[in-house]
Amino acid sequence: MEADEQMSPSGALLGTFAFFWIAPATVAGWVPYLLTRWEMHPALLGLESGRIVGVILAGAGLAILLECFARFAVKGRGTPAPIAPTASLVVSGLYRYVRNPMYVGVLGVVIGQALVFGSGVLLTYAATLWLLFHAFVLGYEERALHRQFGSAYEVYRANVRRWWPRLAAWEPRGGEPSPGT
Repeated sequence: MEADEQMSPSGALLGTFAFFWIAPATVAGWVPYLLTRWEMHPALLGLESGRIVGVILAGAGLAILLECFARFAVKGRGTPAPIAPTASLVVSGLYRYVRNPMYVGVLGVVIGQALVFGSGVLLTYAATLWLLFHAFVLGYEERALHRQFGSAYEVYRANVRRWWPRLAAWEPRGGEPSPGT
């Protein structure tokens, strides 16, 4: 799809739905299952309360993913998949706090599962995922966004951190990308 072409709303929703089941569902669902069979082990560090934190973290991570995927289809008029990117730079919703909420959401789901199941293997997997996400963001994604959106992306990038969320939502000033997209 060319950068100046616009995906239909139904195409964006369908593509986003398909990509959700191909990427995050595999990375945060199938792979953790294959690594652990989701068997319960003693709580990490002996802290049973960690399991409750894990449920909350996994649930929050899933909610983040669903919100961001819907936002890409509806506001960005595209998908999170690099082969069918958004037509608009998405800088609203959770993107006003952190540049990569989808990756943060996936990590939340995996770390949450590690806490629920008492799995050090999943903690190691989460650390490996973060390294891979970081390498992908630096090596491909940020460059691609700069090529596609130019100075609008650079302004956004200068105001919103890559991994650690802001405490207050970013509010663009005149001439900056609008949080409506």
